[in-house]
Amino acid sequence: MPETSLYFSGVMTQMHSTQPLSVGIVIVAAGRGERAGSPEEGPKQYRPIGGRAVIAHTLERFVTWPQTAKIVIVIHRDDENLLRSALQQVAGLPDVDIAFGGATRQQSVLAGLRQLKGSGVTHVMIHDAVRPFFDHDLLDRVATALADGAPAVLPAMPVTDTLKRGNAEGLVVDTVTRAGLHAAQTPQSFRFADILAAHEKAVADGKSDFTDDAAIAEWCSLPVTLVTGSADNVKLTIRRDIAMADEKLSAGLLPDVRTGNGYDVHQLEPGDGVTLCGVFIPHDQKLKGHSDADVALHALTDALLATCGAGDIGDHFPPSDPQWKGAPSRIFIEHAAKIVREHGGTIMNADVSLIAEAPKVGPHRDVMRARLSEFLGISIDRCSVKATTNEKIGFVGRREGIAAIATATVVYRGGKT
Repeated sequence: MPETSLYFSGVMTQMHSTQPLSVGIVIVAAGRGERAGSPEEGPKQYRPIGGRAVIAHTLERFVTWPQTAKIVIVIHRDDENLLRSALQQVAGLPDVDIAFGGATRQQSVLAGLRQLKGSGVTHVMIHDAVRPFFDHDLLDRVATALADGAPAVLPAMPVTDTLKRGNAEGLVVDTVTRAGLHAAQTPQSFRFADILAAHEKAVADGKSDFTDDAAIAEWCSLPVTLVTGSADNVKLTIRRDIAMADEKLSAGLLPDVRTGNGYDVHQLEPGDGVTLCGVFIPHDQKLKGHSDADVALHALTDALLATCGAGDIGDHFPPSDPQWKGAPSRIFIEHAAKIVREHGGTIMNADVSLIAEAPKVGPHRDVMRARLSEFLGISIDRCSVKATTNEKIGFVGRREGIAAIATATVVYRGGKT
């Protein structure tokens, strides 16, 4: 069949029989996700489901699809660090391009298309970052329609619910027939040159109210071919959607529970008191050290760092660094807790055992537990402080030093099959 040039409202499209594809992917991830609530948790495309960011799951499906030629991710300018963290969660990720989106989805898609210009792709799939549950079968159906010459392809599902039209007073006006109605999904897919030209024409004509890319194609009289979508290809919109997605992906996983241990000892010398678990206890000796020598917090810092393989206290706060001279050890423990959380960990329990002949720890135990609760951001019932003597044996028995053993239990997001 010879190639035929057709024009639709000023946008040219080429009709071919089955043709080879070079498919570029534009993933739209510039939204703020206000309907998902809890803005302190960040945009919904970066929230964890099954131990990884939503966008990481979406990317993985395109990365593992054989026909993907190039990927562009369109993000908000404030989210670059969030994206780079999510990219680390995708195995075998090739180089991807990053574009910065605009105030509307339409502007963001155009930014992604412009980024693809000159890449050599013949077709493009435009997909919502918050639709992570599509599969390769869906992509193959779309690609087949493109290869057969369709200039625009829309995956969609027939509407099965009864539809009602309401008025401003909240009353039903009539029942809308659902015959021929479909719920649009993504990836909405096009010949690259056609959809780029359509988007550029919309900007030139001052049109900015399109809700999806198929609507722009329709406006330009590009015929849009329907293919069967997927019931699983849902868009995560509200907080409950994200929670249900997390439950779905986490089912059957063993919880990632890790335990870290820490040990420290500091020498005693003449003085006026010791600091243990952040509490100063008057005493006729003091602990020798570069910081405040809080042996308990030092041991617990190491225990926390051990749960995510982050080294030990000396790696983060070298005793040779003068800035830590006399520093309160709460700085160290709070830093370790921050590292744990950045790795996706939730601190479940902290246990400290102090080994000393004196001073007596018992009268101060509850205050110490309260300090640990404050430093770690966990409830006091998850904080334990115990003490024992060394029965006057060894350096502890001779009151030459105090030792501490600490154990931390942390649960990390995700799990193991």
